[in-house]
Amino acid sequence: MKTLFHIARFILSVVIINTASAQVIYKPSYNDLKRYQGVYEFTNHTTLQIAASPKDSMLYALIGDSRYKLRPFSVDVFLNNGNEQVQFIRNGDKIEGFKQQNDKPGTIYKLISTNVTFSDKMWYARQLKGSPFVYHYNVPQKKNDGLQTGSIINSGLDTALIHTLVNRVVDGTYPNIHSVLIVKNGKLVFEEYFYEYDDKKSHELRSASKSFTSALVGIAIDKGLIKSINDPMISYLPGYNYNNPDPRKKAITIKNLLTQQSGLACYDYDPKSPGNEVKMYPTKDWIKFMLDLPMAGDPGKAAFYCSGNVMLLDRIVENVSHQSLHDFARENLFDKLGISDFKLDFVPDYTHEDDYGQVRLTSRDMAKFGLLYLNDGVWGGKQIISQEYVRQSLSKHSVVDDLNYGYLWWCEDLTANGIVYKGIAAKGNGGQRIFIWPEQNMVAVITAGNYNTQSPANKLLIDCVLGGLK
Repeated sequence: MKTLFHIARFILSVVIINTASAQVIYKPSYNDLKRYQGVYEFTNHTTLQIAASPKDSMLYALIGDSRYKLRPFSVDVFLNNGNEQVQFIRNGDKIEGFKQQNDKPGTIYKLISTNVTFSDKMWYARQLKGSPFVYHYNVPQKKNDGLQTGSIINSGLDTALIHTLVNRVVDGTYPNIHSVLIVKNGKLVFEEYFYEYDDKKSHELRSASKSFTSALVGIAIDKGLIKSINDPMISYLPGYNYNNPDPRKKAITIKNLLTQQSGLACYDYDPKSPGNEVKMYPTKDWIKFMLDLPMAGDPGKAAFYCSGNVMLLDRIVENVSHQSLHDFARENLFDKLGISDFKLDFVPDYTHEDDYGQVRLTSRDMAKFGLLYLNDGVWGGKQIISQEYVRQSLSKHSVVDDLNYGYLWWCEDLTANGIVYKGIAAKGNGGQRIFIWPEQNMVAVITAGNYNTQSPANKLLIDCVLGGLK
């Protein structure tokens, strides 16, 4: 889920194109690009949209919330993020579809409709109407959602740097930031949205969804549905006959899955790994796919980032609760947080290749989840998740890609002005963040659209939030 290579061949490339051939040698105008706009067929019976940006005169492929740049290469030919050629097909002056360099011969994705419009809001962080942008801070509105609000004045945050934060989002220094929220000392003191996003629009969380799976596992343990975090995973996944039998598979525990130490041959950051998520999502049964994998090491030893481990946990929660993951989450987590606007469709097979069971929430509801963990599992005076499980979740149990790791939470410290701020984070591709700093009694939420590129989220937090703490 973190790389999302499976979502679009627009970013997946096994072709190496030399630097010279990848240079932009064709520069169409914005009006030239508009002829490609429309809704097109795409993989797995889905569709995508092609849009021309008036801001930078570039073409983009839009898949859900994701936006992928197509760089002009030659007439009707563009390069995606992987330098794979995307060629539009014409019949005279009429665009009929496109094909991709590495698809099977004859594969063409047809143009379905040109009856589509794109709001300027999707290209500009804040629409400017002829005058320079000037930011004016407003105290977040109090709503009937359980969040307390307050002023940033006297919160300990630097108001000048908060103004700088907004200005840098607007001028593109921090590109494609969709929202930034800060909760300090129990109160939402900063809440700003950009582009077409607002407080009512839910956002995909990508791999930040993993931390919600951790919460659901903890609730299942609290309810006695999972007897112990040290129980073998296989005892909660009956009925599967799996390949590559190995006694070590029977030793994989719930905790091993939570800490990315299953030992299964699964590493999302290695395209050659047998369990890489790109290979899992197109299959008929993700659970069997994972159980069929060979072992790469002993459970509880080395940790490797593997989205498939989370799929196993999601199915275990469904098995022990005799509910869909959606219903279990609604009844035991979201309802108790006063969250009604959420999406969680866990269907572990190829029909959900482009969604993979991720969570969608509004930014304010993401902040509430962060506060739940900041407050040791308590919300509204009630213990939603046990204090012990929350504290264990946010503690180091393994090391994943040189970062300390808890129970599907990153233990990530950020350094600002020479001061190390000990933090915990739920993180997702594109720049999705729920950051918790217990010592500062603070939660920050960021949503963004920097998919498969370097996200400015951490830099924004270091420069303009932590860097100004008093």
